[in-house]
Amino acid sequence: MKKLPSVKAIMAITTILLVNICTIHSLDGTKSMENSKSIVPTKYIVEYTSNKKLPNIEPAKEILAINEYTNSSKEATEEQEETTPEIVYDGMTLEELAKKLNKNLKSTLKGYGMVFAESSIKYGVDPYLALAIVLHETGCASGTCSSLVKHCNNIGGMKGSGKTCGNSSYAKFKSLDSGIEAFFKNLSQNYYQKGLTTPESIGKKYAESKTWANRVQYYIKAIKMS
Repeated sequence: MKKLPSVKAIMAITTILLVNICTIHSLDGTKSMENSKSIVPTKYIVEYTSNKKLPNIEPAKEILAINEYTNSSKEATEEQEETTPEIVYDGMTLEELAKKLNKNLKSTLKGYGMVFAESSIKYGVDPYLALAIVLHETGCASGTCSSLVKHCNNIGGMKGSGKTCGNSSYAKFKSLDSGIEAFFKNLSQNYYQKGLTTPESIGKKYAESKTWANRVQYYIKAIKMS
């Protein structure tokens, strides 16, 4: 009859196996070093963990190699996350959103898609709704923007005090960029932040016309289909 190993011996062997398994799997969190591109063979890591002598490999250099492998994997993951384009609206990146908005910007507003896209994200306003209001208020959808846009950089028919457009009560801005930002800021502060986020709810305060909301909805559908 063969002599069975003692309980103490079995426990010692079990402990070594568990330590080895944990060591191997903890290097990349999900798989064994045998499936990785580490420059240190798995069997050497196991032997080193088990306090055995490594053949022709200094422990300090081995540990350094393992650290370099772990750090390079982490840096590669972080770099990949940084280079992945962020989705900002309706399944699109900022560049894709700007391109879509540009399809609906003509005349004086041609090429301002990125300014509209960035402003909508900055102020938390639906870009389709904002652009639809602009198209309705300025007539830019037909290819020729109103004089209010051309001469006063007012893209939303906004009233103003102080410096106005000519002898009218409409506000005047020094540039199109500042006029666009003022428009989005107005929508954010005076409408969105007060719970008015649809053409119907905005129209009651924004315009006197009872058909205003329907016209804005028409442009929203056109923008989505572009």
